[in-house]
Amino acid sequence: MRTVKRPDPVAVGTIVWLGSEVMFFAGLFAIYFTLRSTSPELWAEQSAKLNVPFATVNTIILVLSSITCQMGVFAAERFQPYRTGRSPLKWGMTGWFFLTFALGAVFVTGQVWEYASLVAEGMPISANSYASAFYLTTGFHALHVTGGLVAFTLVIGRAFAVKNFGRKEMTTSIVVSYYWHFVDVVWIALFLVIYFLR
Repeated sequence: MRTVKRPDPVAVGTIVWLGSEVMFFAGLFAIYFTLRSTSPELWAEQSAKLNVPFATVNTIILVLSSITCQMGVFAAERFQPYRTGRSPLKWGMTGWFFLTFALGAVFVTGQVWEYASLVAEGMPISANSYASAFYLTTGFHALHVTGGLVAFTLVIGRAFAVKNFGRKEMTTSIVVSYYWHFVDVVWIALFLVIYFLR
């Protein structure tokens, strides 16, 4: 008798949910493009206050976290939750996910520092429509990153809690990686629109 291999329902559900998240962020992008077309002078004046080199470094940190996340997934697919040697190539899923968590936390901290700098320069969220759009879009993204950090904490904790790291734990780590890669791709698009679109 032939067995039919069906996709994992958790993975499928996550992909469908991420599709709804795409629509949410599409609305935020629409705010930016509308603002740029209706108030080009305001856009030019306010976007000049942004610290592009700092945001670029922060973006690189987030992109690197996507690489470390995927390395953790590769380890999970080998059913290797812990490291088997000193070399990073022998790290397990938990080691790579700890590093991903650290990079994500640095990114969020960088965002908070950028907000504080902009407020000190006279650009609070209530300053104008550009400031509102900036804090709304980047703030919602930062909340999504923070949600990802919570998910990494749960996945790492689960890996330490179970006696045998199995298919269920592997699937959980893969699903969390889907979310993290999505958050990274959204930020790259936001970064290009916010910091480089003139």
